[in-house]
Amino acid sequence: MTAIPPVGVRPPCPPTLTTRASRLTRFLNRLHPSPETLLLILSLLIGGVTGAGVVTFHYLIHLIHSLMMEDFMGVIGGGSPWALACIPILGGVAIGLMRWWFRDFGPNMSSLIAASQGLQELSPLKPIAKMVAASVSLGTGASLGPEAPSVEIGANFGMLLAQVLQLSQERQRLLLGAGAAAGLAAGFNAPIAGVFFALEVVLGSTFATSSVSVVLLAAVVSAVIAQISLGAQPAFALPVYEVRSPLELPLYMGLGLLASCVSLAYTEAIQLAERCFQGKIPGFAWLAKLPRPIHPIIGGACVGLVALQLPQILGVGYETVEAMLQDVKFSLPLLLLLLGAKLGMTAVSLGSGLVGGIFAPAMFLGASLGSAYGIFLAMLPAMSGHVAGPPAYAMVGMAAVLAGSARAPLTSILLMFELTRDYRIVLPLMAAVGLSVWLVELVNRRSTHSLNLQQMGVDVTVNQPPQPIEPLPDWEEPVSDRIVNGILSCQIPREEEISDRQDSTDIPILTLANSHLTEDVKPLPETKSAA
Repeated sequence: MTAIPPVGVRPPCPPTLTTRASRLTRFLNRLHPSPETLLLILSLLIGGVTGAGVVTFHYLIHLIHSLMMEDFMGVIGGGSPWALACIPILGGVAIGLMRWWFRDFGPNMSSLIAASQGLQELSPLKPIAKMVAASVSLGTGASLGPEAPSVEIGANFGMLLAQVLQLSQERQRLLLGAGAAAGLAAGFNAPIAGVFFALEVVLGSTFATSSVSVVLLAAVVSAVIAQISLGAQPAFALPVYEVRSPLELPLYMGLGLLASCVSLAYTEAIQLAERCFQGKIPGFAWLAKLPRPIHPIIGGACVGLVALQLPQILGVGYETVEAMLQDVKFSLPLLLLLLGAKLGMTAVSLGSGLVGGIFAPAMFLGASLGSAYGIFLAMLPAMSGHVAGPPAYAMVGMAAVLAGSARAPLTSILLMFELTRDYRIVLPLMAAVGLSVWLVELVNRRSTHSLNLQQMGVDVTVNQPPQPIEPLPDWEEPVSDRIVNGILSCQIPREEEISDRQDSTDIPILTLANSHLTEDVKPLPETKSAA
């Protein structure tokens, strides 16, 4: 039987990481910091580096967008609409070449969480390559968002520090959460939402009260750096929320019901697009036969063709969302069309291998749904003049769809609270978000598969705590990894072989194990089965 590495034994670090760790360890040993002080210092470092990385990431997106959408399109098209369709295709070509060269862009957020839990081995980190790939994808119009790459910038750096210092799995996950909080705080200029994202999604139910200070410091430092470089204004300029009647609360819960349907359709579309490009859907087997670097070109072509009629679906879509929130007049058919097109093109972008997140598209879908819902209510004679305008429902719809898609209700509520900076929106937000998440959980509990949101950087299934391992007896603690590997690799006799033995009390496994133990270790007890 092949030797199986024992659970909990960490794989050896690469030589470069070992060399760096030894140097850094010697330096820290001279300073003699306490473990708590060291974690706080590392949180400040993570916040600073993540803030600078997110700022660089946003500048790259803006630079590539300006070069492609303004300068290059003017040169090749001279105002032709087909020039607009060519830009996402060129972005797909660039991503295809990067995927051919790098093969992959490193682990996503779910893989990082699983690695910090010891559930899987961590693949090599490639944060710069992934940041550049996301900048190219978003700058050329991929229907994705910048939040997941921002989170992964911080998460990758936190995990890198934990690897270099060879920290325990518990502290690895703590630094991972600090990096994720710093990334979301800088990306949205929302440090409170960043902290709760780390506690709710990354750390889950495993964090201790003492861990909050590490996450808080990283989020604060990152947000301050982002505010200095990008400005202190929120991501959206939102109108003041107006309560027309207490009877509106059931209407917001109706919006939560619709938001849960959109969230489910959104996640199902993502899964469907992935299976199509993997050739697992009848009629799309030919896609799996194509080289993987060709897939982003196909995705870019689909986005470009749809953008000929609906250019609002291109890129992050914040301008369109803000127009909805500022009560710019959209017709009801146009809003529904944008809802369906954005949902489909986001799924195609992710499935084809373009790089980005689904936070921003989820908010686009929620704003479109909420605006359409508000317009429909205003069209009813009994509701006219007694309900809030479409922007209020757009705000609540953004949070409800985001919460249902990511299954992170607290993060969604606090994120919208920080974006609106108005407490009056919290009550309808809580009602709609709560109902949306509850319905999504109810449907997924009855389904045969879970959500697949790894492209967003978050797979909520990894937050389910693993089955607890029984504590080892005292005689197993001093046993070295070599001896444990030897015991696990022993040839275990089959049942028929055991039955053929004359002496049923003969236990060769325990005998072999005891022969490997040192003199100062208590032998393994040989217990007889009950008669």
